[in-house]
Amino acid sequence: MEMKENASGERKTQCSDESKCFELLESILDGEMIDSGKEVLKEKLAKCQPCFEHYHLEQAIRDVLKTKCTKQAVPTELADSIRKQIQDIK
Repeated sequence: MEMKENASGERKTQCSDESKCFELLESILDGEMIDSGKEVLKEKLAKCQPCFEHYHLEQAIRDVLKTKCTKQAVPTELADSIRKQIQDIK
């Protein structure tokens, strides 16, 4: 991942390696990255606008999912009906 900053010190408007950057961002959001990766992320977000936007969008989506997706008990009748339909298909 290239981390060149504009001469003016502003964030880049295009990422030179989006796929690798997005993989890094998602592995950090998933909690799979160690502290050294977090430092790389911090530097990357400070220098690259697409990565900055992608990171914050992913984080916002995950936050919404955490608050909106709650575990609720499935009615026994519904679970039994689904199991029966699956068995019928097999």
